[in-house]
Parts: sequence; structure tokens; C-alpha cells
Amino acid sequence: MEKHYKLKNIITFLIDDLKKQDFLVYFRKMSLLDATDTKVTFWVVSAFMKDNLEAKFYDQILQNTKKEIPTVERIEFKVDQNIDNPSSTNVVDCASFYKTNAKAKKAKKISWNDIMNISWKTAKCINDRYSLNNFIVWGDNQLAFSAAEAVCKNPWHSYNPLYIYGDVWLGKTHLLQAAWNAVMKKFKDKNVMYTTADKFITEYVTSVKKRSIERLRLKYREIDVLIIDDVQFLAKKEQTQNELYNIFNLLYDSNKQIIISWDRAPKELTELEPRLRSRFEWGITVDIWKPDFETRLAILQEKAREREFMIPQDVAEFIAANVVENVRELEWVLNQMIAEYELTWNGPTLLRISAQLKKLSFTTDLLGSWKSKERTTIKSYEDIIDAVSNHFWIEREWILWGNRRKEFMIPRQITMYLLKTKMNYTYERIWNIFSGRNHASVLYSCNKLQKIIKKDQVLLQEVNRIRDSIWL
Repeated sequence: MEKHYKLKNIITFLIDDLKKQDFLVYFRKMSLLDATDTKVTFWVVSAFMKDNLEAKFYDQILQNTKKEIPTVERIEFKVDQNIDNPSSTNVVDCASFYKTNAKAKKAKKISWNDIMNISWKTAKCINDRYSLNNFIVWGDNQLAFSAAEAVCKNPWHSYNPLYIYGDVWLGKTHLLQAAWNAVMKKFKDKNVMYTTADKFITEYVTSVKKRSIERLRLKYREIDVLIIDDVQFLAKKEQTQNELYNIFNLLYDSNKQIIISWDRAPKELTELEPRLRSRFEWGITVDIWKPDFETRLAILQEKAREREFMIPQDVAEFIAANVVENVRELEWVLNQMIAEYELTWNGPTLLRISAQLKKLSFTTDLLGSWKSKERTTIKSYEDIIDAVSNHFWIEREWILWGNRRKEFMIPRQITMYLLKTKMNYTYERIWNIFSGRNHASVLYSCNKLQKIIKKDQVLLQEVNRIRDSIWL
């Protein structure tokens, strides 16, 4: 066994030293007959092979044999008539050994530097400006932020996997890329990768076409922290889901950190294979909801500060009150203002911004509600309930109780909407006020009213009159 091991090492050295064509033509089958400190004798398959090795490759074989046995002084070749006997376990088939050696070298060449070069194409999409420090935290994303912060401080030990979900453009990508930046900065010796589901799909399909799926698996096997954004694009991609499932198990079993984002909760991922969906539920699941008025105002002012652009307070408040869907829309409106200022030197004014937002179908507030005047503070939710009941000439009880008649449902929805958007009440607190109505019912009422007032200008004026009556 020891002689066989030495022979394999010698042949490995020869493969590196000889031309491929010479090796495959003149080297067929060999075994090691005898090996002393000064002499090594090789069995070969034929006289033809013996003569050629002695005439053409004696010096090279001797030098490479010395790499394994430094004291050897000469080598000898003898023909073994039984070398083709399948029962011989000490024989090396040089052609097969060459192919095996080539595959091993190819796999070995995929070092982490090569992997990082591949990953860097993906990492270029990461924005260095995204950090945990400039992520605006509000009530409905506090848990997501805290979980991401904890993972960045102590990956591999906290909340694995971390699953973040929420509607589009609410800050999931900011949080994931901020996590990537934070982990890369703190753990410089670790292999951290950020990618998106669509890039992973492209990578997988390319690997299948090039028959290099093992290369892809090796790449992900070396990762310490894997961050995948927008996993919803994996829907109905069964083969890609299967590959991600295998990678997930491999990383999880190796105690590697995984962070994932989706636009829905795990239970709603009906397009995913159940086994992959169950993996996402192993760790902690956190959600991000739409920011409230105060948060939208803070986000707008922070992004304006980053761009070194001054927005008057009344203009900023007006935008924050009307651009309510997501952070991306706020950023888009800000870009519009900056572009107009740079092209026309017209600074943002309340009248101009109001007109622009109406053209773009953003405005849901009347400009009259934003006249320059001192605002008073609402004392409690009772003030809003009284204002709504007085405006519609109905009893307070009809607002609080669950009567489904239309004349009571609209006032009830308006009250919930104002408590959520203007008083920053949580959904749980609101449903406690309304005779224990569940969280989903409050969420539905707020979203439905918001959609209605975008189309119904009459109802919009009603809502604004209620707000003006209590200076809200």
C-alpha cells in the first residue's frame, strides 16, 4: 500500500512536468515493483513503453521520483506480463489517473478569491450609503430593525434564519444591504454575500447550461453569511427552489447565517415548495409596514439633508401627508423638486408642490388644510370620535359598535384611519377601542378608506373638514 501511494505521488509530479500529449501516449499502466533508498524499479505494461520511457523520459522520471524519495540515485523499468490483470490493486491506469487529477485541480482552483470575483458582480448592486445608522425607525418596523441589528452584532448565534417581509419599497432592501455593509465592516475575514432571487435564478440557469452546478454549490458552500433579497421571484421556479433548499440546508447545518426578504409572510407563500417554506419559518419572522406621517416626514427630511437640499417645513409636512404609499415615492417626489430647482431655480413652495402632486395623482389633502397657523395637540382618541360623530350627526356608540350599515361604516372607517395616520395608534390599540375588533378588520378599514378618498373627492373633503375642525 505504501509503494502504491508513493507511485501515485510520482505520477502526479510527472503530470505537472510533462506535456499532456506525451503523458497520455507513452504512459499507460504502471506499478512499483521495488523501492529502496537508492533505487526504484517500475513495472510497465509493454516493451514499447519500457524503451520509450528509458530513451525519452528517464531524466524527468528520475527527478520527479526524487521529489517523493529524495535519496534515490537511479531508476529501472521492467515489463510485467500480468499488469492488465483486473485483480491487481497496485497498478495505476495513467490515463484514468490523469482525468481524475485534472478534475481535482479544477475544483481546487476555485478558491475564495475566485468566488469573491464572481460574487463581486452581484455585490456591485449594494449601495454603500445604506447603513443601520441612517435607517429611519418607526413603530411598525422597530422589530425588523432590532432583529437585523442583533444579527449584525452577533451573526451565526442570533435569529437564524432572519426572515423580513413587507410590501414593496418600505425599506427591506435598505435593511438587507445595511446588514451586508455592517457585517462586512465588522467581520472582514468572513465571506459575506448579498444577492437577489432573480440573480440567483440567472446564476443557477447559467450553471446548468454550462454543466458547472458543482462550481455553484462550492461557491455557496464557502459563504458565512448569505443575504437574499426579493425571494418572491422564486415562485414557480421548482428546480431553482430545489437548489436553494439544498444550499439552505447545507448552510444552516454548518451554522452559517441566512437573511431573507419577501413581500409576504411565510404562511402566504403558496407558490413555494412546503419544505422550503418550512425552512424559512425555522428562525424569526419580522414584518415592515407603511410608515406613519411623522416617519414619512423624518425620512423626507433625512433624504433631503443627504442631498443638501432645503425643504420648507410646511412643504415637507404637506408632502408627507399626501405621499403615503412607500419610501420610494417620497424619494421620487424629492428628486422632482431638486431637478426643478436645478433647472429653473424655482424653490419648492406649498402652492407649486400642491399643484404638482395633484397632477401626479398623489394629493389626498386639500391645500386649505395646510394654511400657516399654529396647531393644537389632540388630547385623546375621544376627541377624534366626538369630531366624527358630530360631523355625521350620529351617536358615538354607532361608531364604536360593529353595525354594518353604510351610514355607520364610513364614519367608523374614517375614525380608524385618522387614529392610525394622524395619531400614530397601533392596529392593536385601535381594535381595543372598537369593541375588540380584530387586527385584520382595522387594517382592512384603513386601507379601504385610503383607496376610496383617492377617487371620491366629496368624501376627501369630508375627511379634511373633520381634520380642520380639530386642527389635526
